[in-house]
Amino acid sequence: MTPVRLPEWATKRAAHHESLHVLKSGLRSRNLHTVCESARCPNIHECFHRGTATFLILGDLCTRSCGFCSIPKTGGADGHFTIDPAEPAQVARMAAELGLRYVVITSVTRDDLSDGGAEHFARTIREVRAALPTARVEVLTPDFLGEREAVRRVLDAEPDVFNHNVETVPRLYARVRPRADYTRSLDVLRFAREHRPEAIVKSGLMVGFGESGAEVEQVLADLGQAGVDVVTIGQYLRPTRHNLPVEEYIAPARFDAYRAAGERLGFKMVFSGPLVRSSYMADEVSAKAGKP
Repeated sequence: MTPVRLPEWATKRAAHHESLHVLKSGLRSRNLHTVCESARCPNIHECFHRGTATFLILGDLCTRSCGFCSIPKTGGADGHFTIDPAEPAQVARMAAELGLRYVVITSVTRDDLSDGGAEHFARTIREVRAALPTARVEVLTPDFLGEREAVRRVLDAEPDVFNHNVETVPRLYARVRPRADYTRSLDVLRFAREHRPEAIVKSGLMVGFGESGAEVEQVLADLGQAGVDVVTIGQYLRPTRHNLPVEEYIAPARFDAYRAAGERLGFKMVFSGPLVRSSYMADEVSAKAGKP
């Protein structure tokens, strides 16, 4: 199959190299990781220049093998990984030194842990709260294998925004997210809505895997029924040659149509565009959703 050519509107010119170097140096000195680097986000220069980053906790190896992701993985849940007990405090210290007003915390998936890393998430939230009492905190979590007690543990640490991505349409899960389950992800989001009604509940998906417009709109409807407030929709960009190929580059007009469809369904915010990512401009998305 002939590769699909990357259109100009799906690219972003690298800039702000000095800001990127300074922040990377601070992260490396504390043995910290960001999803911005690990997932090869196209917005990394812009976000680092703004002094924002999405901290990646629980190490930098994942127990799943999602076809879209460039984070190193084991392909199973039997990997021998450690957890750095100092990581929550280190994240908080770095966030405080940067003077962040909005902190995003995500993780690799750790199916090898009994609680999926939920307690580590909760500790990190609490450490950030102690170091930056006025900052808002967003978490982007895995599905914790659907274990409600694990999800509850994260929610009880009182994040301002709870985010869990469905990533794609259900028909494509076997290829894109073979170890995940669409219904399970919806259940996680629904539980978050019920258990912590004061929080913003958020989810997102990528397009360009071969899904239809009707399938995307059905996902939007499903997310609305689960009680999600904010949805992000972005173009899948193949991070390495080992990842799934791009089936289609979605034109900006269709992203606008997805935004309009979501707004008709009543979401507080639909952030839809080729270079939109789950945590991109998260502070502004949160503010636009009505809870600044």
